[in-house]
Amino acid sequence: MILHALVERYEDLAKQGKIAKPGWGPAKVSYALSLSQDGELLDVVGLPPIETQQGKRTVSRPQEMQVPEPVKRSSGVAANFLCDTSSYFLGMDNKGKPARTKECFQAAKNLHEKVLEQVDSPVATAILRFFHYWATEGCETHPALVEKAEDVKAGSNLIFRVDGVFAQDDPEIARAWQAVYEEKEGDTATCLVTGEEAHIARLHPSIKGVRGAQSSGATLVGFNSDSLCSYEKKQGENAPVGEYAAFAYGAALNALLADREHTQLLGDMTLVFWAKGGESAYQSFFGAMLGKNEDEMTDSSLKAAMTSLAKGETTKWAGVEINPATPFYILGLSPNAARLSVRFFLQNSFGAIAQRMKAHQERLEIARPAYDRHEELPFWALIRETVNQKSRDKKASPVMEGELVRAVLTDGKYSATLLNGVMLRIRAEKEVTRGRAAIIKAYYLKNKHKDCPREVLTVALNESKHTPYLLGRAFSVLEAIQQSANPGINTTIKDKYFNSASATPATIFPILISLTQHHLRKLEKGLHIHYEKELTAILGEIADFPKRLTLPEQGAFQLGYYHQTQKRYEKKKED
Repeated sequence: MILHALVERYEDLAKQGKIAKPGWGPAKVSYALSLSQDGELLDVVGLPPIETQQGKRTVSRPQEMQVPEPVKRSSGVAANFLCDTSSYFLGMDNKGKPARTKECFQAAKNLHEKVLEQVDSPVATAILRFFHYWATEGCETHPALVEKAEDVKAGSNLIFRVDGVFAQDDPEIARAWQAVYEEKEGDTATCLVTGEEAHIARLHPSIKGVRGAQSSGATLVGFNSDSLCSYEKKQGENAPVGEYAAFAYGAALNALLADREHTQLLGDMTLVFWAKGGESAYQSFFGAMLGKNEDEMTDSSLKAAMTSLAKGETTKWAGVEINPATPFYILGLSPNAARLSVRFFLQNSFGAIAQRMKAHQERLEIARPAYDRHEELPFWALIRETVNQKSRDKKASPVMEGELVRAVLTDGKYSATLLNGVMLRIRAEKEVTRGRAAIIKAYYLKNKHKDCPREVLTVALNESKHTPYLLGRAFSVLEAIQQSANPGINTTIKDKYFNSASATPATIFPILISLTQHHLRKLEKGLHIHYEKELTAILGEIADFPKRLTLPEQGAFQLGYYHQTQKRYEKKKED
């Protein structure tokens, strides 16, 4: 299903002229070998780099050009047509293996002679003469190379240019290459992707752009070990995919990964997504739902658009009509040595995905502190709540991130890993943040547990009679009394007793209530009466302090504490 959806994506983009045709692909090029019509090397021209924004830095990257599709190199010698390194085009490099370098140059010479032999073009003639007359030995002293030899040998890609025309742009050469590319030999089989009889791809294309994977590219489909093969079949024959389908899915996935505006990084996972038909507005909309809002739409506008889609109504985004019935695909990839690991692949209508994202955000909705300006909590913000922000390694569990995204988009239950991560941070830091309270609320709304009933899973303070929730509220009031009695105090009862109060209230609360009597005596009369009434109203609903609270009951305690604390700050703001 993944490959089929990617092939469809390629064909959608090909119809719009946004992607290379079979036999061609993008390559980063740094230099052009400028040749005379007699094949003499006149100059090595540096191609101006492209300035791109990477975070807060401006980074220079080599130009990307459409050239004949490069071969996939793992080991051995294999030349590329019209675009390759100095080892193949000049017979020089800094690898210290002159015999191999000479073999590389010979392979490039043979390939170009094979393709260009019958081409009637001045550019083709110049390239053939260049390979015929170029002397690899001592070439570093050539006048065109003497000052640039070290830079050229660094591994950059080179192309040919004759009279200002790049070789790959010459129509006659392009036709000759296409004929060679489409000339296939050997047996055919039924392609598992297209269902058509085709020559099978022995090696599948390299996929570039997945964070943490090899920069030269990693394999999505591959068989490089005998244990992966069967019936004495070799490499790609074990799962026959036609050469066209292999090229198409590779080109589509590489294009998706290269489009950084429409990818999302979650820990070690790279998320790519696309709509059937190739319209990029769907990608922008989904990115905004994930918290990556390049169009800078307001939260209220985004929420209104999601509501329309969830109801099955069309909506406009970036000037494009978004249809909720449009099929949408989401692919999560992670690095795995020289391969890629598929964390998940989801497909659904865009309206159904918007509906599930909206339901997820509604489950997360909870009272916000005054300083928090964000209406929604994106995935990365939720994952961050499970990590110690003061530690050097701020990476969350990669498994947790995949589980969270999958749970939301499939309308499944949240993983226990997420809840456990939040509970561990609360115990370690004695801090119930908005994000942590929202995760507890969303988890028990979706996963349901009798010890954390729906009546406590509200946006703001609720007058629930649930004992653990009341205990959390009471703890917040006790903390407020201590802070009022001792302004500027460094260590509060929260720092000393929060964990034990939420786990074994029968042991801790009598101590806290006794301690509070000393704090109340320090307050002026009006404040003393206010806090005493508030505390009495809460404790009066508790028949007995439980000896122990279960994990869901501790979640109710933490929500009660959070709700009461936010209510207290709201009251101060009103006063």
